[in-house]
Amino acid sequence: MDLLVIGINHKTAPVEIRERVSFSGEELGRSLRKVLEHPEFTEDMILSTCNRVEIYATTRDPEMGIVALKNFLAEYHGVSLDEFEKSLYIHSGRGAVRHIFRVASSLDSMVVGEPQILGQIKEAHSLAVSHNTLGIILNKLLHRAFHVAKKVRTETKIGNSAVSISYAAVELAKKIFGTLEGKAVMLLGAGEMAELAAKHLVAVGAQRVIVVSRTYRRAVDLAMTFDGEAIEFDGFRESLKEMDIVISSTGAPHYILGPEDVVGVIKARKNKPMFFIDIAVPRDIDPGVNEIENVYLYDIDDLQAVVDTNREHREREAMKAEEIVEEEVLKFYNWYTSLDLVPTIISLKEKFEEIRKRELSKTLSSFARITKKERKSLEALTSAIVKKILHDPITFMKNPNLNTDTAEYVNAVRKLFRLDAEGGGQAKKQGRDEGA
Repeated sequence: MDLLVIGINHKTAPVEIRERVSFSGEELGRSLRKVLEHPEFTEDMILSTCNRVEIYATTRDPEMGIVALKNFLAEYHGVSLDEFEKSLYIHSGRGAVRHIFRVASSLDSMVVGEPQILGQIKEAHSLAVSHNTLGIILNKLLHRAFHVAKKVRTETKIGNSAVSISYAAVELAKKIFGTLEGKAVMLLGAGEMAELAAKHLVAVGAQRVIVVSRTYRRAVDLAMTFDGEAIEFDGFRESLKEMDIVISSTGAPHYILGPEDVVGVIKARKNKPMFFIDIAVPRDIDPGVNEIENVYLYDIDDLQAVVDTNREHREREAMKAEEIVEEEVLKFYNWYTSLDLVPTIISLKEKFEEIRKRELSKTLSSFARITKKERKSLEALTSAIVKKILHDPITFMKNPNLNTDTAEYVNAVRKLFRLDAEGGGQAKKQGRDEGA
């Protein structure tokens, strides 16, 4: 039995291709069962998000399994395989384990360290459990992936620093105010980045949101998403004294706020701090504003510098996370390969013992007379020869420090000695049950 992952993600294909092979929530259960209709598969789980579509499966024949999964994706979605085959990635065995651990730990995400992917994998796992498409191997693998993701979070700081412009603005605001509970926010302009920053601010406690736009209808629509209020563009200066945070992205060709505007505002606020985030290019706010006491102004370059620094920090932490993943891959794979190792050793011993007894019986039948002592000596001799022959290969397969997959040797032994062709399958099955 082998592990198999086949998928497509944001690194290998644009959204117009990903969306053609994605699975909606209501059809996932049917899709899971459809995969198991193929005789090549014994277990499966499907992960479908905006950034990736992946099928995890256990297969009796990896080569046939890959072909079957490719055809399944094409036929199920009514898409020609030629349209997306080049965008597919395929992992098997140890590579499949490593891939799943990296995905769960957010090392394969568009934003490394983001926490959403783990929740999405847990949802996919729960769905597969509810549709009874998971068995011993994938269930163990997924639970181990959850453990690895938690270990990465607790032993590294991979998710501690902001790596987007909008979230960097929030982190800076926290440093200035300590807490954002109850703070008032003004959006000057209704740009997408400013809107996203405002959503982050509200999520961490900002209470009042005022939206200002040259298109008043747009201001009203956006304000509704925050339970906020909209005001006419010409009147925004009168409301500045009530604001703690101002996010500006108007697209104006010149400064719309200068030091002379803000001096009076900060005086009316009795020197309570104000934080200005100027995301506009060209800039909306005169840099001289930053010279005013208790006023903090950051433009897009300042925020980008924070993001770049934080991204470098995350990359260093990601290297630590990769080490954790490699350790955990080895642990899991030792368990996984042992499922085949024990029954293979049993089958190998049984086959050699059967040959020994058969050949010894032929030899003994050719003697006219033989004593019990002589028979016993021949039994001991042939048994000793078999044990000596098997000692080195069995010791080699049991070695936990092999530099390559134990499964490769197990498969080679089973093929060399035709263990599956002559009753080895029963011992293999028994070993799997015991290993579980």
